[in-house]
Amino acid sequence: MTDINKVLQTKKTLKEELKQQAKAREEIAKSIEAKNTTDAVFSAQDDYSDAEELHFTATGESESKAPGSSVDSDENTKQLNQNAKHVFIDINRLEERGFVALNEKRTHINEEYRGIKRKLLNNAFGALSNTMERGNLIVVTSARPNEGKTFNAINLALSIALEKDKTVLFVDADVLKPSVSNELEINPQEGLIEYLSGEVNDVSDIIYQTNIDTLRIIPAGKTHHLSNELLASERMVQLVEEFSTRYPDRVVVFDAPPLLGVNETTILAELSGQAVIVVESNKSKLAEVREAVSLLPENLAVGFVMNKALDTSDRGYGYYYGYGQE
Repeated sequence: MTDINKVLQTKKTLKEELKQQAKAREEIAKSIEAKNTTDAVFSAQDDYSDAEELHFTATGESESKAPGSSVDSDENTKQLNQNAKHVFIDINRLEERGFVALNEKRTHINEEYRGIKRKLLNNAFGALSNTMERGNLIVVTSARPNEGKTFNAINLALSIALEKDKTVLFVDADVLKPSVSNELEINPQEGLIEYLSGEVNDVSDIIYQTNIDTLRIIPAGKTHHLSNELLASERMVQLVEEFSTRYPDRVVVFDAPPLLGVNETTILAELSGQAVIVVESNKSKLAEVREAVSLLPENLAVGFVMNKALDTSDRGYGYYYGYGQE
């Protein structure tokens, strides 16, 4: 399991690099509207040589260009939303709110998530895929609520959707406190809970196509008094197993509940190949992060994203990440 101390100790070194690049980043900062769903501001650095020991070994996958996604006209939008199995995502609106851009722009946050996703994709489809089961299933979680996991999960899914040869299924598995639909400003009718409870029999009825060709979404669905039990049910196990094998080019990103106090997230992690744990700077307690990691399977590839890392000395903001395994 990853040494959490190494992950968190890189923050000091990264802040020093952040200051050295302040002048160059000042121009970028002016053009990007900072955003975080839990009242934090995000921007980024690119490469951190001192943190390389935390990174998975890259296998040299080539950079991918955006697939030219665009917002449909009003007429097409209305027609799209008439079908209950389709949802329209306003990608321009997402960009304005600080999410990954799905056009030809090279924004700072796009560069940041490009680095994060590359390590995950290398594990799932590169040389390491031979030794990793279900590497295409990625759980995004945190130790406690309100640490920014949904913001990170959405950006990860959007960034992977930019790949030419990959498709993304984004699952809102935080059935206790779902927020993906609110963040994406969509209003699907049925979701994961309806399928797990048996109200919907065909999984295709809860997979929503979007106006982004490479992105599909399964929303959480309506609240249910047995949400915890449904998430840990055999039906969920079978569903996840189907996700891992049905499409060879598909990456499944789960926005999962926090680890501490929710046993079902551990069960979901046991069915997945990789996990990204979001750590909030100056708030997440090291003891809680260690406890959360201890709940994960030993053979799971675990990565960390440290966010909400504020550096006011140069009017900039730091968004740090480490990714690796023993």
